[in-house]
Amino acid sequence: MEKIWLKSYPEGIPAEIGPLAESSLGELMDKACRRHADQTAYLSMGIGLSYAELDRQSAAFAGWLQSIGIGKGARVALMMPNLLQYPVCMFGALRAGCVVVNCNPLYTPRELEHQMRDSGAEVMVVVENFAHTVEQILPRTSLRHVVVTSMGEMLGPKGLLVNLLVRHVRKLVPPWRIPAAVRLGAALATGRRNGFRAPTVGLDDLAFLQYTGGTTGVAKGAMLSHGNIIANVTQAGLWISKSVNEGGEWVVTALPLYHIFALTANCLMFMRLGATNLLIADPRNIPGLVKELGRHPFSIITGVNTLFNALLHDEHFATLDFSRLKVTLGGGMAVQKPVADRWHEVTGKPLIQAYGLTETSPAVTINPLYIDAFTGSIGLPLPSTEISIRNDAGDEVAGTLPGELCVRGPQVTRGYWQRADETTAVFHADGFLRTGDIGYIDDQGFIFLVDRKKDMILVSGFNVYPNEVEEVVAGHPGVREVAAIGVPDERSGEAVKIFVVRNDPSLTAEALIAHCRTQLTSYKVPRHVEFRDDLPKSNVGKVLRRALKDATAASAPR
Repeated sequence: MEKIWLKSYPEGIPAEIGPLAESSLGELMDKACRRHADQTAYLSMGIGLSYAELDRQSAAFAGWLQSIGIGKGARVALMMPNLLQYPVCMFGALRAGCVVVNCNPLYTPRELEHQMRDSGAEVMVVVENFAHTVEQILPRTSLRHVVVTSMGEMLGPKGLLVNLLVRHVRKLVPPWRIPAAVRLGAALATGRRNGFRAPTVGLDDLAFLQYTGGTTGVAKGAMLSHGNIIANVTQAGLWISKSVNEGGEWVVTALPLYHIFALTANCLMFMRLGATNLLIADPRNIPGLVKELGRHPFSIITGVNTLFNALLHDEHFATLDFSRLKVTLGGGMAVQKPVADRWHEVTGKPLIQAYGLTETSPAVTINPLYIDAFTGSIGLPLPSTEISIRNDAGDEVAGTLPGELCVRGPQVTRGYWQRADETTAVFHADGFLRTGDIGYIDDQGFIFLVDRKKDMILVSGFNVYPNEVEEVVAGHPGVREVAAIGVPDERSGEAVKIFVVRNDPSLTAEALIAHCRTQLTSYKVPRHVEFRDDLPKSNVGKVLRRALKDATAASAPR
């Protein structure tokens, strides 16, 4: 496909990224730590970790790994929320040449066992709140070493109070017993004594096994190399370079660092720029998050639509000082126009939509940062990124017709860990990755997503895209959140059903359907409405339509 998007590139943004400046993520970290040694790299619960201390602590963890015989290529699993321990252990593992396997702390034993068995991880670092889950699956995995830490371990004297509250007041640490477990503090002390010898790590070496959500099947480990991640850090860094200052930004990291969005954008890209990452351990506590935002001069915030929506519904959010805010970046799921418009109204800054996948490290497209109004576009392809819109036969579609969005570039995974058949299935013969998303490109090169291919609803032979229905419903002032799915229908094959969390308790299904009829053609109008107190969400707050479909199917009469 002709790169028509280049004509819409912001001034000064190159079409290609050129040779990468680092040969490994360890080198990226080393450079940042030397350049910004005295600055705060990460801040958690009021306690900061400087770049120099990150260098020392991560080297100690790398030294411990080497002391127990864990070397290049070994998989090291991390299972913790956004705490200072995460970057220490992640960078330590990468510096030792290991492959990081990120785990959601809320995994059930079944989910965690699958990931550990599939990845072949030998080491696990886990916060004690979730050690009972590890205990249950340990005998059936290849895990040989378990490191346990506490919520307050790296918070100095304040950590004693944090641990008291977590363990004894809120009782968030279920009993566990792993006799051979090592405390993180002891591991770091051993690593400091033994020292660390840097192995040779190159761009082609694996850095992460980043597991897909598994909402439509078994979770698969996307193989992301050092080169994939550094390329994406470089691509996105060039895109925002005119809008940020090296060493002067405060980045709100409410999305979990074990998710690819926050991992690459917040943890790595802004590390290269010497920013301070404000780590939020519990982003579901919106009042607590708003209080934390009020304490710091934040200039960048990333998130998903549901997070921004929740912040906007907090009565104190609008009272914050947004004078330093430069960039709000939304991804992970479609940003809804009512949320984007309200964000602009409250903060005075646009909500910039981006798009990516676990398999693309993750960024594929970003809107220019100069836009001052929400357009619905996911933006322009990043430098060195190729886009192709294709039909089911794999042929490019003409003009602005919709088709499956396919991607090729240096940030694209080489495939799925030990799943050659699934790797083959997701790539075209010319190397383009099938994203599973339906979209189109306009004559200026801007990409617009229609919906997930698998979520499309077929009503009497007509395609209905849930995103469109959800945006219309979300525009009703009585709606807080909404999700749309297709359900079986004798007359039309499928019909649209919406699940709604209300702002206004008096809102009725009839009123919502009447609202939809003013903005949607008849076959797109929801036929079924179900009100709920909440909607099922993923670890980053993305609404899980698949869970709603499964629940609906299970409750259907037989």
